[in-house]
Amino acid sequence: MKALLRRAGWVGVALLALLVLYQLWIFLLVLWWSHFNPSSTSFMDIRLDELQEKRPNAELRHEWVPYERISIHLKRAVIAAEDDRFVDHEGFDWEGIQRAMEKNQRKGRAVAGGSTISQQLAKNLFLSPTRSYFRKAQEAIITVMIETVWSKRRILEVYLNVVEWGTGIFGCEAAARRYYGVPAGRLGPDEAARLAVMLPNPRKYEKQFGPRLAAHAARIRGRMAYAQVP
Repeated sequence: MKALLRRAGWVGVALLALLVLYQLWIFLLVLWWSHFNPSSTSFMDIRLDELQEKRPNAELRHEWVPYERISIHLKRAVIAAEDDRFVDHEGFDWEGIQRAMEKNQRKGRAVAGGSTISQQLAKNLFLSPTRSYFRKAQEAIITVMIETVWSKRRILEVYLNVVEWGTGIFGCEAAARRYYGVPAGRLGPDEAARLAVMLPNPRKYEKQFGPRLAAHAARIRGRMAYAQVP
């Protein structure tokens, strides 16, 4: 019995050591990406594998653009639509989370998440779309890392360059050219608002941009002037 407990203890120590090394590896990547642009993300790799299962020669559409070459309208629209307290919080919008919980309780199902841009970026860079308590805990840890090391400007720059905007479409440059035939720096307010409201489910909304989504885009268009951009 003692030998079994001792073995279990060593297994526990080994698992803990692996977990610590995994967190260290993630933190080193976060440090690296504070100065160098990520060429790919976990979400990109997952989506590319899915596409290549059906079409082996499939490729993603993605082109990095620096912060200065991204339309101010898109920056405002995404903040207004996704995280209107982005410049004020430290990675977690507790008021937003509370509102989302109350809304979900009223609806009797999960209809709102309350995730910030920083949390969404953490998930996109390192994790997967699947939902679990472990993934949410890991997302929170990575969010703290990102908020500690990166400026808000860097967080928004990376987010706009790696987020999914349709089937095989990642980043604002690819999205702007796919939907409007212009570079990301030339997006106007209306175009930016329509792109911003696609983010919760881009692969669905690229096919079905109906009246309800158009009305939501109009509301975001009206709130853009109040969005604080880093």
